Amino acid sequence: ATGPEGAAAPPHRRFEYKHSFKGPHLVQADGTVPFWVHTGNAIPTADQIRITTSLKSQKGSLWTRAKCPFQHWEVEVTFRVTGRGRIGADGLAVWFTEEQGLEGPVFGAADRWNGLGVFFDSFDNDGKKNNPGVIVVGNNGKLQYDHQNDGSTQALASCLRDFRNKPYPVRVKITYYKKTLTVLVNNGFTPDKDDYELCAKVQDLDLPSQGYFGISAATGGLADDHDVLSFLTFQLTEPGKEAPTPEAEIPQKEKEKYQEEFEHFQQELDKKKEEFQKEHPDVQGQPGKCLSNPPPVPFPSAADDFESVGDRELRQIFEGQNRIHLEIKQLNRQLDMILDEQRRYVAAVTEEMAKRGAGFPGQQGQVSQQEIETVVKTQEEVIRQVNEIRKSVADGLRSLSSAGAYETTQHFNDIKEHLHLVKRDIEHLAQRNMPSGDKPKCPELPPFPSCLSTVHFILFMVVQTVLFIGYIMYR
Repeated sequence: ATGPEGAAAPPHRRFEYKHSFKGPHLVQADGTVPFWVHTGNAIPTADQIRITTSLKSQKGSLWTRAKCPFQHWEVEVTFRVTGRGRIGADGLAVWFTEEQGLEGPVFGAADRWNGLGVFFDSFDNDGKKNNPGVIVVGNNGKLQYDHQNDGSTQALASCLRDFRNKPYPVRVKITYYKKTLTVLVNNGFTPDKDDYELCAKVQDLDLPSQGYFGISAATGGLADDHDVLSFLTFQLTEPGKEAPTPEAEIPQKEKEKYQEEFEHFQQELDKKKEEFQKEHPDVQGQPGKCLSNPPPVPFPSAADDFESVGDRELRQIFEGQNRIHLEIKQLNRQLDMILDEQRRYVAAVTEEMAKRGAGFPGQQGQVSQQEIETVVKTQEEVIRQVNEIRKSVADGLRSLSSAGAYETTQHFNDIKEHLHLVKRDIEHLAQRNMPSGDKPKCPELPPFPSCLSTVHFILFMVVQTVLFIGYIMYR
């Protein structure tokens, strides 16, 4: 069955009280939880069940007494994990297994289970800084849980969520419908019970047709308080199919047993009524009249009416974070809507192009009259803008030529003079540096004066020698 927009119709939900518990008045007089069995260090109270206390090496679990007889189901679990340390351990687990794992090494439950385990692991065993986190692990009854690696080698899906020390209880919704497992988590920052975020989704998951629901927890060297406030189970029925009536699911023996218990409780109630009437004859037959001496009601203290400065600051911080969180979610929704619109536009354009191109090959090149007119108008607008640009450029040139005519002429004259100077210098350099092909000419020497003849030179030398020798002889 589908809805008006083609979306699949949601399944029919029916609350199953025999596989659920919640406060108040959760525990019977003998300390047991109706339809559930608790083991280990689990402590049931009137409003919640403390699976483990904040002590070292604690283990506890809580399991349904009867198997779940329906194939599709949904559970909503509300819990708190609180501790004084920055890091907690070990964690909490929600189970759907073929047999009860009353006690064991996997978060307080048995290993090698056949079914499903959703683990809220708060201690980082492998040192990869991926805790606290939510891990979905399936098992066929033969695998041993890889505790040292936080089950990363066996995980079907996982997500990082910090569920410790939150101002509001953390809520998780686990849905198994048509072999698809979906895990939604409420982070505990808002009191809105329906504010869930998708954590993990596993498809084509085969689980036992019948099994036990359970919840367990364990502590190690570090310790946290693991408190479960409620565990609500719903049977899911496909649209168009009628869910079996509760009377058809209860065996005849259990019907007789419940009938005997009801008669026993009815007899005890009648006895207590008779005793009350004997002790208070003045209110007999007057159900609306109060007792003559009612017990004193304690006067509320100032601490109940007023909050401290620290509590008020924490409340304001959490309210501010909640508003920021809601704004971010609203922005994400709007972005998703914009993306959807964009995808639809792209799909419509692609489909239209495909129809015009491949679907109608004989009509390629044919364009509607309206599209032709649009193109022509666009071209005319472009031409008009180009003409305006051309006109503005011409006006600018005209204004420049009319305003600075004298300055432009003077500028060109100066340039001409400089060019003449440069030309003259270049000619002078060309004359000094002739080309290498021409032979250089020696400069003309001035005329030498007349030189002595050889006879006069020899005669002069002879006379000088004679005089030199005579001078030496004289000395």
